[in-house]
Amino acid sequence: MHLKIDYIKLASPDVAASRAFFETTLGWTFQNYGPAYAAMTNSGIDGDVPSDPAEQTKAPLVILKADDLEAAMAELTAAGGEIVKPIFVFPGGRRFHFREPGGNNLGVWSA
Repeated sequence: MHLKIDYIKLASPDVAASRAFFETTLGWTFQNYGPAYAAMTNSGIDGDVPSDPAEQTKAPLVILKADDLEAAMAELTAAGGEIVKPIFVFPGGRRFHFREPGGNNLGVWSA
């Protein structure tokens, strides 16, 4: 299995303020999907800025892409990863979150 970084979530309680900051200072562009969610484009990697408390993380959430979500989950847990959020559906695919032995939370998604 070889998983690459594919997406990053940068949580914010104020999507409009974060969006304005990133647009002005870094030249990123965004696609709004309602008042609580904006997807980043032109940032070097796909990502989003959600304000929904259910989507918030304490640190940026790095998301890996897998062709086979169940196989990735099995391999990661066999290697010592701990599932912190089981597979769930979101617009665009399915995802789970895990904690690696060093304590970092990451996500894995599949279309």
